Order: sequence, then structure tokens, then C-alpha cells
Amino acid sequence: MRNNMFEQAKNAVNNLMNRNNFSEQDKQAAQNAIQSAYTNATAEEQRELKQLEQQLQQENELK
Repeated sequence: MRNNMFEQAKNAVNNLMNRNNFSEQDKQAAQNAIQSAYTNATAEEQRELKQLEQQLQQENELK
């Protein structure tokens, strides 16, 4: 069974990373998607979600 929340979180972060400019609201939306995806995530998906969170944190540090 596919975890749609997981896919949405991945897409949100990937879309954010592919843009030059994004707002604090955009980052918060991506973070919210990640948090929602944790609910039904498998162990592997949780590891990937952790990586997505790290990407967001790194992007925050660069801005």
C-alpha cells in the first residue's frame, strides 16, 4: 500500500528545492507535509522523511 502522505511530502520538498525563491509559508507547508507523513510511514519512509527534514534545515541555514 502506497503512503500518499509520504509522496506528497517528497513532492513538496522537491518542488521547494527546485525554486529559487520561496516564502516562509512554503517552507512551513513542506514541513507540515513531512510531519503528516510520519503518521503512517514505514521505517524506510521515516528515514527518507528525516532526510527531507535535513534538506529543509540546510536550506534554512543558507538563506
